[in-house]
Amino acid sequence: MPSASIKKNIPCSKKDLIEMVLDIEKYPEFVPWCLDGKIHNKIDKGDMIEIKADLTIGKSFFRDTYKSFVVYNKSEDTIRVTNIDGPLKHLENNWFFSQDGDTSKIEFHVDFELKNKIFNILMIKSFDLGLKRIGDAFEKRAIQLFKKT
Repeated sequence: MPSASIKKNIPCSKKDLIEMVLDIEKYPEFVPWCLDGKIHNKIDKGDMIEIKADLTIGKSFFRDTYKSFVVYNKSEDTIRVTNIDGPLKHLENNWFFSQDGDTSKIEFHVDFELKNKIFNILMIKSFDLGLKRIGDAFEKRAIQLFKKT
Protein backbone atom coordinates (compact mmCIF):
# COMPACT_ATOMS: atom_id res chain seq x y z
CA MET A 1 0.00 0.00 0.00
CA PRO A 2 1.52 3.35 -0.94
CA SER A 3 1.75 5.87 1.87
CA ALA A 4 3.52 9.19 2.14
CA SER A 5 3.48 12.57 3.82
CA ILE A 6 3.94 16.15 2.71
CA LYS A 7 4.64 19.19 4.88
CA LYS A 8 4.16 22.72 3.59
CA ASN A 9 4.40 26.24 4.98
CA ILE A 10 1.96 28.46 3.10
CA PRO A 11 1.67 32.25 3.51
CA CYS A 12 -2.04 32.48 4.36
CA SER A 13 -4.43 31.77 7.20
CA LYS A 14 -5.23 28.31 8.48
CA LYS A 15 -8.94 29.10 8.20
CA ASP A 16 -8.64 29.90 4.49
CA LEU A 17 -6.67 26.72 3.82
CA ILE A 18 -9.19 24.54 5.61
CA GLU A 19 -12.05 26.09 3.64
CA MET A 20 -10.12 25.51 0.40
CA VAL A 21 -9.49 21.83 1.22
CA LEU A 22 -13.17 21.33 2.10
CA ASP A 23 -14.29 22.96 -1.19
CA ILE A 24 -14.10 19.63 -3.02
CA GLU A 25 -16.18 20.77 -6.00
CA LYS A 26 -13.39 23.21 -6.95
CA TYR A 27 -10.67 20.50 -7.10
CA PRO A 28 -10.97 20.02 -10.90
CA GLU A 29 -9.86 23.65 -11.31
CA PHE A 30 -6.41 23.00 -9.83
CA VAL A 31 -5.75 19.42 -8.69
CA PRO A 32 -3.85 17.30 -11.24
CA TRP A 33 -5.83 14.35 -12.60
CA CYS A 34 -9.04 15.46 -10.85
CA LEU A 35 -11.77 15.57 -13.49
CA ASP A 36 -14.82 16.18 -11.29
CA GLY A 37 -15.78 16.78 -7.66
CA LYS A 38 -19.28 16.49 -6.23
CA ILE A 39 -20.46 17.01 -2.66
CA HIS A 40 -23.53 14.86 -1.96
CA ASN A 41 -24.18 16.07 1.56
CA LYS A 42 -22.56 18.28 4.16
CA ILE A 43 -23.64 18.17 7.81
CA ASP A 44 -22.41 20.67 10.40
CA LYS A 45 -22.50 18.93 13.80
CA GLY A 46 -21.11 21.86 15.77
CA ASP A 47 -17.58 20.71 16.51
CA MET A 48 -17.39 18.66 13.29
CA ILE A 49 -18.42 18.88 9.67
CA GLU A 50 -19.16 15.63 7.84
CA ILE A 51 -19.13 15.49 4.04
CA LYS A 52 -19.90 12.70 1.59
CA ALA A 53 -18.38 13.45 -1.79
CA ASP A 54 -17.28 11.93 -5.10
CA LEU A 55 -14.03 12.61 -6.91
CA THR A 56 -13.47 11.50 -10.46
CA ILE A 57 -9.80 11.03 -11.21
CA GLY A 58 -8.15 10.11 -14.46
CA LYS A 59 -4.88 9.83 -16.31
CA SER A 60 -4.31 8.30 -19.75
CA PHE A 61 -6.50 5.16 -19.90
CA PHE A 62 -7.53 5.26 -16.24
CA ARG A 63 -10.66 7.13 -15.17
CA ASP A 64 -12.78 6.31 -12.15
CA THR A 65 -14.92 7.85 -9.43
CA TYR A 66 -14.60 7.15 -5.75
CA LYS A 67 -16.90 8.18 -2.93
CA SER A 68 -15.32 9.45 0.26
CA PHE A 69 -16.32 10.39 3.78
CA VAL A 70 -14.67 13.60 4.99
CA VAL A 71 -14.65 14.72 8.62
CA TYR A 72 -13.40 18.16 9.62
CA ASN A 73 -12.71 18.36 13.35
CA LYS A 74 -12.97 22.08 14.14
CA SER A 75 -11.38 21.92 17.59
CA GLU A 76 -8.32 19.98 16.36
CA ASP A 77 -8.04 21.67 12.93
CA THR A 78 -7.81 18.30 11.22
CA ILE A 79 -9.50 16.75 8.21
CA ARG A 80 -9.76 12.97 7.85
CA VAL A 81 -10.81 11.30 4.59
CA THR A 82 -11.75 7.65 4.13
CA ASN A 83 -13.19 5.83 1.14
CA ILE A 84 -16.78 4.60 0.97
CA ASP A 85 -16.96 3.16 -2.54
CA GLY A 86 -15.16 3.05 -5.86
CA PRO A 87 -11.79 1.78 -7.13
CA LEU A 88 -10.06 2.12 -3.76
CA LYS A 89 -9.71 -0.90 -1.52
CA HIS A 90 -8.40 1.40 1.19
CA LEU A 91 -7.99 5.16 1.59
CA GLU A 92 -7.05 7.18 4.59
CA ASN A 93 -5.71 10.67 4.35
CA ASN A 94 -5.26 13.15 7.11
CA TRP A 95 -4.69 16.89 6.99
CA PHE A 96 -3.24 18.74 10.00
CA PHE A 97 -3.29 22.54 10.07
CA SER A 98 -1.58 25.02 12.41
CA GLN A 99 -1.01 28.77 12.30
CA ASP A 100 2.42 30.36 12.80
CA GLY A 101 2.10 34.13 12.39
CA ASP A 102 1.07 34.88 8.79
CA THR A 103 1.99 31.36 7.70
CA SER A 104 0.05 28.14 7.98
CA LYS A 105 1.73 24.80 8.44
CA ILE A 106 0.07 21.86 6.74
CA GLU A 107 0.85 18.19 7.11
CA PHE A 108 -0.83 15.79 4.71
CA HIS A 109 -0.59 12.01 5.16
CA VAL A 110 -2.07 9.57 2.66
CA ASP A 111 -2.32 5.80 2.64
CA PHE A 112 -4.26 3.98 -0.07
CA GLU A 113 -4.64 0.82 -2.09
CA LEU A 114 -6.55 0.28 -5.32
CA LYS A 115 -8.78 -2.76 -5.77
CA ASN A 116 -7.23 -3.44 -9.19
CA LYS A 117 -3.79 -4.96 -8.58
CA ILE A 118 -2.38 -3.89 -11.97
CA PHE A 119 -3.44 -0.26 -11.47
CA ASN A 120 -2.10 -0.44 -7.93
CA ILE A 121 1.36 -1.44 -9.21
CA LEU A 122 1.27 1.41 -11.75
CA MET A 123 0.24 3.90 -9.06
CA ILE A 124 3.04 2.79 -6.74
CA LYS A 125 5.61 3.57 -9.45
CA SER A 126 4.39 7.16 -9.94
CA PHE A 127 3.06 7.81 -6.44
CA ASP A 128 5.77 10.11 -5.05
CA LEU A 129 5.84 12.34 -8.12
CA GLY A 130 2.04 12.48 -8.24
CA LEU A 131 1.75 13.36 -4.56
CA LYS A 132 4.33 16.13 -4.95
CA ARG A 133 2.39 17.59 -7.90
CA ILE A 134 -0.85 17.49 -5.92
CA GLY A 135 0.78 19.11 -2.88
CA ASP A 136 2.30 21.81 -5.06
CA ALA A 137 -1.10 22.42 -6.70
CA PHE A 138 -2.77 23.02 -3.32
CA GLU A 139 0.04 25.39 -2.31
CA LYS A 140 -0.13 27.33 -5.59
CA ARG A 141 -3.93 27.60 -5.38
CA ALA A 142 -3.78 28.87 -1.78
CA ILE A 143 -1.21 31.51 -2.68
CA GLN A 144 -3.29 32.64 -5.68
CA LEU A 145 -6.45 32.91 -3.57
CA PHE A 146 -5.21 34.15 -0.22
CA LYS A 147 -1.69 35.62 -0.17
CA LYS A 148 -1.74 39.20 0.97
CA THR A 149 0.47 41.47 -1.12
